[in-house]
Amino acid sequence: MDNLGAAIRNGAPMGPCGACGQMGHLSQNCKMPSYAKIFKEMISIRESGKEDSVGPIMAKIAIGSFREALQPDCLQALIVEHYHINTCYLNLNLSCFLLAAGFRISGGHLNPAVTLGLCVGGHITVVRSILYWIDQLLASVAACALLSYLTGGLTTPIHSLASGVGVTQGVIMEIVLTFSLLFTVYTTIVDPKKGIIDGLGPLLTGLVVGANIMAGGPFSGASMNPARSFGPALVSGDWSDHWVYWVGPLIGGGLAGFIYENFFIVRSHLPLSGDDAF
Repeated sequence: MDNLGAAIRNGAPMGPCGACGQMGHLSQNCKMPSYAKIFKEMISIRESGKEDSVGPIMAKIAIGSFREALQPDCLQALIVEHYHINTCYLNLNLSCFLLAAGFRISGGHLNPAVTLGLCVGGHITVVRSILYWIDQLLASVAACALLSYLTGGLTTPIHSLASGVGVTQGVIMEIVLTFSLLFTVYTTIVDPKKGIIDGLGPLLTGLVVGANIMAGGPFSGASMNPARSFGPALVSGDWSDHWVYWVGPLIGGGLAGFIYENFFIVRSHLPLSGDDAF
């Protein structure tokens, strides 16, 4: 209190500093590296378009607006996602080709974990990510229901943990597998410096999915996709260890997106004028 009284007698403001929240000095004289000052600096850097010069500070997450749901490009993307997920789940052999076909319109996500990873990296807004999630889950349910009908009511198999594999092991397995999937997506599709692999992203991503299934399938089922697990669980009514296939892929996808976007992508590279942005 004595220090505060002395500060007031010397002409310092009675209220807290606008930058750091401390008493006894003006904001323009503040020398404390407060979170408020850092946040304001990051805002000004981003608004000036110079955020890439300060290095990987944090992921650039964009919120967006629910008006996006009425935009033609968003509606087209949702239709393409829905159709491709239906077709892909009915015939897994088409997955690489469907990813390539839908890339120019919707980004070819087909997977809530992929959508989250791209959202964390700032490549899709939070609002549009939610719309993608809803669309992906509905498409998965529709595909599994159609498959059950076409096969005369056969039970749709769910993702489940193998005998002797605990839930913790299953979650870690799904984190690792989904992390590798999203890291491949960023390396071969998102990163502007793709080099000689430019254009091979969908094929290489499909190959990684296949390799992950062979490696992790006998243990956790290698879902890597919450929507892929949600549809069969809902149609069959079997929710055994279902949460594993949400927690694992979402952590792995979000972590891969954050790490690659903030520590590996160098934005000094500018795409040619004819190149389409992701």
